[in-house]
Amino acid sequence: MEPAERPAGHHGEHTQKTWKLAIAAIGVVFGDIGTSPLYAFRETFAGHHELTLDTAHIMGVISLMFWSMMIVVTLKYVTIIMRADNKGEGGSLALLALVSGRTKEKRWSRGIVLLGVFATALFYGDSMITPAVSVLGAIEGLAVAAPAFGDLVLPIAVVILVFLFSIQRGGTSRVGAFFGPIMMCYFLIIAVLGIISIVQTPQVLWALLPYHAVEFFLISPMQAFFALGSVVLAVTGAEALYADMGHFGRNPIRVSWLWFVLPALMCNYMGQGGLLIRDGVLALESPFYLLAPESLRLPLVLVATAAAIIASQAVISGAFSVTQQAIQLGFIPRLRIDHTSAATAGQIYIPIINWLLMTMVILLVLFFQTSSNLTSAYGIAVTGAMLIDTCLLTVLLFWLWNWKKRYALPLLTIFFIVDIAYFAANTTKIPDGGWFPLLVGFIVFTMLTTWAKGRKLMIERMREAAMPIKVFIQSAANSASRVPGTAVFMTSTPEGVPHALLHNLKHNKVLHERVVLLTVKIMDQPFVVDAERVRSEDLGQGFHRMVIRYGFMQDADVPAALKQVHTCGEEFKMMDTSFFLARQTLLPAERPGMMIWREKIFSWMLRNAESAMEFFRLPTNRVVELGSQVEI
Repeated sequence: MEPAERPAGHHGEHTQKTWKLAIAAIGVVFGDIGTSPLYAFRETFAGHHELTLDTAHIMGVISLMFWSMMIVVTLKYVTIIMRADNKGEGGSLALLALVSGRTKEKRWSRGIVLLGVFATALFYGDSMITPAVSVLGAIEGLAVAAPAFGDLVLPIAVVILVFLFSIQRGGTSRVGAFFGPIMMCYFLIIAVLGIISIVQTPQVLWALLPYHAVEFFLISPMQAFFALGSVVLAVTGAEALYADMGHFGRNPIRVSWLWFVLPALMCNYMGQGGLLIRDGVLALESPFYLLAPESLRLPLVLVATAAAIIASQAVISGAFSVTQQAIQLGFIPRLRIDHTSAATAGQIYIPIINWLLMTMVILLVLFFQTSSNLTSAYGIAVTGAMLIDTCLLTVLLFWLWNWKKRYALPLLTIFFIVDIAYFAANTTKIPDGGWFPLLVGFIVFTMLTTWAKGRKLMIERMREAAMPIKVFIQSAANSASRVPGTAVFMTSTPEGVPHALLHNLKHNKVLHERVVLLTVKIMDQPFVVDAERVRSEDLGQGFHRMVIRYGFMQDADVPAALKQVHTCGEEFKMMDTSFFLARQTLLPAERPGMMIWREKIFSWMLRNAESAMEFFRLPTNRVVELGSQVEI
């Protein structure tokens, strides 16, 4: 083969791979934004702030939806924020780790960290509402397609949600293979239904001009402002594009959005607009389902329900992924994490998160009862997270990418105006349900920050009380008896003598021939390569200091890492190795640390955390736990 031919072949393979990933991304990434047509258009006119149903307002809403998608999704997320990957990974926590890692010396860096943590807290509120509103919105089509079954909407929705959460334990790899084709089928159907309606009312195509959005604000500014609270439902799920970037890559997500998802969504929204122009208030009950002929409405309910389940699945998987990142970055205590796929590292299942989410989702469905009521709770979490992402983007453009002000300021001004307008419009819905994600957000934020602060205080107190290692080695090596084997003492601080080592010597009066002081460190990057995994230092007299490093997307498997170590004497054999862990008991102290109520929360979280033995995958029959008391 000629050298000139190789790049062409390679380019062809790369393009083919991109298209394959783009199809897979349609199934996972776009479920949330893809199910928005079920309720977004209807809510704008028939929601809590009803809008006059005439041609000017319909055209204005379509125009607002289109330009919101162009500014928020296409320009902000797909074009700019998706360039801010942390070694290929995306999402609020990955962006936070990227930004805070470079701005630690800045005075405002703590504020940026708190903003990023609050965005994560809001995500949990969002992950409770998305399955409830998507599944309920799809099943409500049953009342349109077969009115006799209208009373069964709530029971069917609850059964589907219970089923969805109960299958999480088995993993989603098998089901995931069907996601792409089902969502492609769904997008094609809604696009075709929209085009059929557009052909009957072609004037809706003019709504793509920004003139109609501006005219909407000029005709009725207050109605237009309130309408933003529902229009934003058309862009819910935009943050999922960024969060799922690590699974599919930047280009496949861009390709599937620009060439497939965006055109399909806009065809459907314009089709719904055309239907409302033709039939007026008669079509307002459900403009999404009434686009279809009567004979096809029941099959459309089935397809839309499948799409809603897929949208919910993506959010549930996202909650597991975000929780794992938060554990590794030190914002959540250790939790049990099960791996559901031997081939795909990212497919995990966290039982406590799964059952808590299921309980909250079902309570939401039973409390709010209709998707219309739930949409009031939906927007505030999404717009809050989008506004925080713009704040993080500001830091990114000026301090990490060093953009010139003449380029950055106009862009950021547009983003802030749009995000603040949407957030402000959604604050009007706080009494109607917007309080829920805010309440969840504040509770989760309090727990995340309490754990991070308590852990930091605990490490500081233990460091203060720790004896210098060199002094300990000199005194212990001469006085203690040595026994065969290896002792690994797990310690959170890579300085000083671990409490477990002091207690072991105090009670057992012996030291092993080889003593390893081991710290597992989670880095601000998603992955650490094997070559950089372990760093060890020979302290003399059979003592070694070792640091094992992992990325925040990786699992800490200590025995597997030790097997790769060849610079610390003999190879590690698990049958000759004992692992010593310290289990801390907190004591209330008068010294300033945290408020008593936060200390109690931290103490409760510490007691209920997964043990280090299971989290670090230590062999159960080789672990010794020793208690210690800490004042914070």
